[in-house]
Amino acid sequence: MKYYILLAWLSMVSVNAYALNYALTPEKIAPDTYAFIGKTEDFSPQNGGNIINTAFIVTNNGVIVIDTGVSQLYGNAQRAAIKTITDKPILKVIHTNYHPDRFLGNQAYHDVTIAALPATIQGMKEHAEDFTNNMYRMIGSWMQGTEAQFPTESLQAGELIIDNHALQLYALQGHTPADLVILDKTTGVLFTGGVVFYQRMPTTPSVTRLEDWLTELDTLEKIPFKILLPSHGAPTSDKRAIIQTRQYLQWLAQTLNTAAESGLDMAEVMQTELPDMFATLGVGHVEFVRSVVHLYPALEINALNLPTEENHQ
Repeated sequence: MKYYILLAWLSMVSVNAYALNYALTPEKIAPDTYAFIGKTEDFSPQNGGNIINTAFIVTNNGVIVIDTGVSQLYGNAQRAAIKTITDKPILKVIHTNYHPDRFLGNQAYHDVTIAALPATIQGMKEHAEDFTNNMYRMIGSWMQGTEAQFPTESLQAGELIIDNHALQLYALQGHTPADLVILDKTTGVLFTGGVVFYQRMPTTPSVTRLEDWLTELDTLEKIPFKILLPSHGAPTSDKRAIIQTRQYLQWLAQTLNTAAESGLDMAEVMQTELPDMFATLGVGHVEFVRSVVHLYPALEINALNLPTEENHQ
């Protein structure tokens, strides 16, 4: 923890011009349903890591929170913003995956049941220290006091009734090893967690096979919804966000596979220009370069038919 505090103190030099205030404003996207829309940017001291969409549902007798953001400060701001809409108690917090901007705000909900898929909980516990270190490094003082707090309840696919809202839970894998997608059948809102990006370049740090993520999108496209809340970007009433995410992942897969089969090295692949339809997405080429780093080495090995460590055992 001393290491985290040192990082936060050092970063204060670069963030002292910015008030540590997320200024979260609930946006009503459907009856009983509100979202906090994050920026389509990368993590930075300027935005405090407020780059994903989180949400909450107001039921007859309480509130369901979906993801708690990147820091204790975000979680506190989120809970305070919820109180501007309703004084009803928080009934449950639900997490959609194990990435740090989904759960590091949990300290604000220490008195609430927090739930996630079993593999999500495992991923949080395995990666929490590295995640927290990285977030202190990237957003500095916004992380002050933040420590990982894990879910205590496991979820599974199927229907979950909370008060007067019927939630259909989908347990998928692709963007991460455990992606929870939630359809509120009462309102028709589809909470896609990290599976769908809109007007922001998809991220691939936990992806093993892009094909698995594309399969997730096929599943989502068959779900009847009225409003879709993506991971990043504005809510939509149609499938445009699913289509945009699929188009990019298909292009990425084809580009990287073709490069590997052609014998290009990683540095050469990083110079690839984005098509016009993707060049204007948030974070853009920087995120593409990260995906090359994450995904290309395995594709090179496959293209060259090199023995893997597993083959030697």
